[in-house]
Amino acid sequence: MRPAIRKSRFRDPPSFPSHLFEMGYAGYAPGNKVAEALTPLQQALRSLPLEKAQEILELLEKVTRNVVRNPGEEKFRSLKLTNPKIAASVADAPSMVDALKDMGWVQEGEMLVLPPSVRLVHEVHVVGLIDAKDWWKKEAENEKRRQTRAGKLDDEQKEIIQKMELDRKEK
Repeated sequence: MRPAIRKSRFRDPPSFPSHLFEMGYAGYAPGNKVAEALTPLQQALRSLPLEKAQEILELLEKVTRNVVRNPGEEKFRSLKLTNPKIAASVADAPSMVDALKDMGWVQEGEMLVLPPSVRLVHEVHVVGLIDAKDWWKKEAENEKRRQTRAGKLDDEQKEIIQKMELDRKEK
């Protein structure tokens, strides 16, 4: 008598392509993030000039925090574009007005007014400005690195050219 061959009650796994087992959740490669589209506010905040970005974002954050803390006070819900500090910022970066409009501000002549129906939310608007400040800080650091590299490359290129000229003279 032959011993009975015991079969597993589980089926053999079907033959799937091996690349499917290497993929992460929902077919994305592990560790890769899908870039999210920037909101119009983020786009406006990232279009500020590098040299003045931190200063302008500080001003925008102060204005936004005042509105969030005191939503019913009219003095915080209007900005005079003729105010020297605001006028200087707008002159340096016209996209500042676009950022304010994306937040809900409306231009009325020489003023920007936040309608009573618009509520600025700390988690969205103030945090968005803080994120933009962080982004600009990184951009400033990257620009400083680029400038440093460019200076080093120039020195290295000069040395190489000098060596090439010496080699030519020796021949």
